[in-house]
Amino acid sequence: MLARPLSETSALLCLLCIFLIPLAIAGIAIVNGGLGRSHSASHAMLTSISVFAVAAGTYFLCGFALQGFIGGPGRDIVVAGRSWNWLGNEPMFLRGINAYNSPSSLAVLLQLFAVGLVALIPLGAGLERWRLSASCASTVLLAGWVYPLFAHWAWDGGWLAQLGVNSGMGHGFLDVGGSGSIHVVGGLTALAVSWILGPRTGKYSSEDIPSAIPGHNTVLVLFGCFLAFVGWLGLNSAAAILFTGAPPQRIVLIAVNTTLAASAALLTTVIITGMRFGRPDVSISANGWVGGLVAGSAASPFIAPAAAVFIGLVAGALVTYSVEWFELRLMVDDPGGAISVHAVGGIWGLLALGIFANFRDPVLNVTDAAGGFSAAIAAAGAGQWLAQLVGVATLVGFVLPLSYALNLILNRFVPFRVHMEGERQGLDLYELGGGAYPEFVTHTEDFTQFRKRKS
Repeated sequence: MLARPLSETSALLCLLCIFLIPLAIAGIAIVNGGLGRSHSASHAMLTSISVFAVAAGTYFLCGFALQGFIGGPGRDIVVAGRSWNWLGNEPMFLRGINAYNSPSSLAVLLQLFAVGLVALIPLGAGLERWRLSASCASTVLLAGWVYPLFAHWAWDGGWLAQLGVNSGMGHGFLDVGGSGSIHVVGGLTALAVSWILGPRTGKYSSEDIPSAIPGHNTVLVLFGCFLAFVGWLGLNSAAAILFTGAPPQRIVLIAVNTTLAASAALLTTVIITGMRFGRPDVSISANGWVGGLVAGSAASPFIAPAAAVFIGLVAGALVTYSVEWFELRLMVDDPGGAISVHAVGGIWGLLALGIFANFRDPVLNVTDAAGGFSAAIAAAGAGQWLAQLVGVATLVGFVLPLSYALNLILNRFVPFRVHMEGERQGLDLYELGGGAYPEFVTHTEDFTQFRKRKS
């Protein structure tokens, strides 16, 4: 983030963009709800808003204190004669934050929404079998430790961001819109949770062949995609202003690149599924759209529109095939496609920044009156790709094992998986006492099997 105060114009524009981010949160929640079955729809939505509340409260309590921001106090260690910042050192309960036209106050607001978005991602992998209380307890670990830790390293002057200064790796690890800090962290947590939960009852046969369990409302899923798109425009734009000092005129390029990446990814999934299955698959296409948003987030201020299109094309193909790979090869039951969309798409976005970011192009490198953007985005060295690779290795080699270990321990005290009777009835009835669609009769699997035997 910027240590200097923002101009009045930049601060106001940043605030307006931050106000759009809740639409991304609502979009992901609706996508998850639509991709699950109708007997757990209310549970999916209530869990979404519950984990958002838990994430915000936990971040208020201790998350921001551990994450901090550039210019604030931090905890350093000295290795080989160089100082590396590994953790924030802010007071708890947001004490001491200047709420008037300061980057830190805008950062707190953005991070409250960002941590809520991170918390929603694992819910897509745990649909129809993850207890409400357990998901809230897991969110405490994610929002209170895992997310602030990596976000500090990447966004707030931590050791990943210092790779450029201390080790000559370009500008250090860059992740403007949160492809890694938000989406890969959330996607890897989704993978850890899905391993602990195991697949839904009836998902795999005795021969380990997966059965298709379609979502109950694809219209809701696509509507959620539109909401997510608007929220992403705000997230990428606000993050660029706060984390790189981007001038207001840069927001146009960010919006163009975000739109093109999502559009290219969607069309890729429509074409691939249409060729493979004879007709486009709605749920995979929706996942492709969000995957394009995720992949395009890291480098949106630094790439030409043509590069954004290519990033989206690759993201759409990766999401399409990784959904099948996780389901068929690894037997990971991920109803919402959270792992493929956020983890795989986010990793590609981080690596794509190292490939396509152009810090020297005078057309791309617009400089504001104060010189902040040109100072933050000077000519990158050849080590930028290596810095991005170190960031990805940290996510896969440290964040994933950490998230898995924390949740595995938590599972011993707060069992994650609902009782089998809850799966049979649906989580709406079992945990909430009522369904999302009371005017419709929803038959259980036992009833369906009985009718098949009778006929």
